Amino acid sequence: MLELKITDGVLGVRPPVTKPHPGFFFQVGEERFRKLVDDHYEKIRNSDIAFLFPVNDEEDFANAKKHAADFLIQICGGPDYFAQTRGEPRMVGRHAPFRIDEHGRRRWLEFYAELLPPLEAEGINPEYIQSFWDYLDIFSIWMINTPSH
Repeated sequence: MLELKITDGVLGVRPPVTKPHPGFFFQVGEERFRKLVDDHYEKIRNSDIAFLFPVNDEEDFANAKKHAADFLIQICGGPDYFAQTRGEPRMVGRHAPFRIDEHGRRRWLEFYAELLPPLEAEGINPEYIQSFWDYLDIFSIWMINTPSH
């Protein structure tokens, strides 16, 4: 059974991160993987963290989805689309302009927690799904750059 718990994140703390099992990307496949990221962004669009994303500019929003999918595909052992189009990831620096606090991070993760369980019903190995979640949970702590209120 999937354990999609959210680790408490602390500003300035960067715990060690383990990349997802490459089997996750290879079982999900690129098309379904991009749909997962697209669905995640659509949940964000009408949420209380929408202000962190370019939701009012369809082209920018589509590009944000593409960059996110490219990054996650690369992290999961798929093609290095992100490196080809955007260079080195440097995610902490890329997220610096956005005020990301623990609440925003948790909301971002909660949307993935809703979207990942159906993958198991689609035949994706639960250990692979768990490894993807564990990566998102811990690496997202690195993005916190604003104290919570």
